[in-house]
Amino acid sequence: MSDIDFMCRAIALAWRSAGQTRPNPPVGAVVVKDGRIIGEGRHRRCGGDHAEVAALKSCKESPRGATVYVTLEPCSRPGRVGACCDALKAAGVARVVWACRDPNPVNRGRAARVLRAASIDTASGLCRDEAAPLVAPFAKHVSTGLPFVTVKIAMSLDGRICDDAGTARWISSPASLARTGRLREVVDAVMVGGETLRRDNPSLLCHTKRNDNLWRAVVSRSGKLPADSQVFTDEAKGRTLIYRSPREALEDMGRRGFLHVLCEGGLELARSLADEGLVDEWIGVVAPIVIGHKPLASAMRMNIATVASSGPDILFRALTPPASI
Repeated sequence: MSDIDFMCRAIALAWRSAGQTRPNPPVGAVVVKDGRIIGEGRHRRCGGDHAEVAALKSCKESPRGATVYVTLEPCSRPGRVGACCDALKAAGVARVVWACRDPNPVNRGRAARVLRAASIDTASGLCRDEAAPLVAPFAKHVSTGLPFVTVKIAMSLDGRICDDAGTARWISSPASLARTGRLREVVDAVMVGGETLRRDNPSLLCHTKRNDNLWRAVVSRSGKLPADSQVFTDEAKGRTLIYRSPREALEDMGRRGFLHVLCEGGLELARSLADEGLVDEWIGVVAPIVIGHKPLASAMRMNIATVASSGPDILFRALTPPASI
């Protein structure tokens, strides 16, 4: 296995913790000695062991002289738990490699100085692009106090998310529904507008894998919402928040430590978020159907887009503005 293979394993571990660690980022780490993985770990929850410490504790043999691969620059100052750099020094590792720099300016770049002073070799930037999506929500929160916002919209070829009567329909294929549904596994909250709640009565829960850390947020200017809606009556009713505006919603969720919010509907909410420059990522599913009779909706030019086949429809992702970590 190569350096890239080991870092990819660390990235895979980190994704298993996405949506579970707020206000900390999800991080994975792998300890390698003589070309073999002897320990691995991930940050599971705020207040728990950081990934490096969890990986060192899991080692089947002494990590002295080993290389540690971690998705994010190790913390060099103690917080809720001890500093990871101190744990790495105490373990006697020979080398530490990380993918992304810490976006917090208080810590960024400090790990290399601390570790090198202890005669530990360091390297950064390995698989940075692959690890960047893990760090992007934390970077947004650290720099602005707001969560990273992903807006997901399914639309027809004529740019519709519902028919001319305003009736919502399932537009995307089962494959796309499953793929975008998995987003609820890795975000902190799912947000919709009041009209979407009134029309569709969604649960907004994660159905692909139970996520008891997932919250629901509803934005309604009037605040007049059906009391019998699922979000107010199901087992997770205590994890439902109501707001009057998108800005109020994101500022409050940011104060709560939420790192990543997924907006799933409706169009007015998405427009409001876009108008205020609050959208960090767009996810669209375009299905090969026409459901409206009025003129086509205007298109938006995206900065970055990737397109993937998703059964009978197409799924694309776009970042705005382009992220750099």
